[in-house]
Amino acid sequence: MNSIKEILSKYKKIAIIGISKDTTKASTIVMGSMQKYGFKVFPVNPNMKGETILGEKVFGKITDISETVDIVDVFRPSKEAVDIARDTVYIGAKVLWLQLDIKNNKAKEIVEASNIIYIDNKCTKIEYEKHFN
Repeated sequence: MNSIKEILSKYKKIAIIGISKDTTKASTIVMGSMQKYGFKVFPVNPNMKGETILGEKVFGKITDISETVDIVDVFRPSKEAVDIARDTVYIGAKVLWLQLDIKNNKAKEIVEASNIIYIDNKCTKIEYEKHFN
């Protein structure tokens, strides 16, 4: 089950790392769209921990989320992806998804060694709209 359509059909709980207070930023636009499409979204930003964005409590890191996370959706620089990949493995997420222009081969190795799906350089919102709208 590696097709993007299958992933977005099956996995409905997304942690978005790099969420912004600025509602014109891509991360926040994607969050709002994924909520509209029926996904449960956990916003993550250590500088906003405890605040609320688009009706959801912001977490400092994905390891702070007590619920199951299926997809870790990353809006952070590629160099941060390795640590995020380790946290993705630790929480038992099914997919590490790096947004447009974000790639990291070491992060890919880390998650794939734990049978976690790795996607890079793609936008969850754009891919959802391509397959379902």
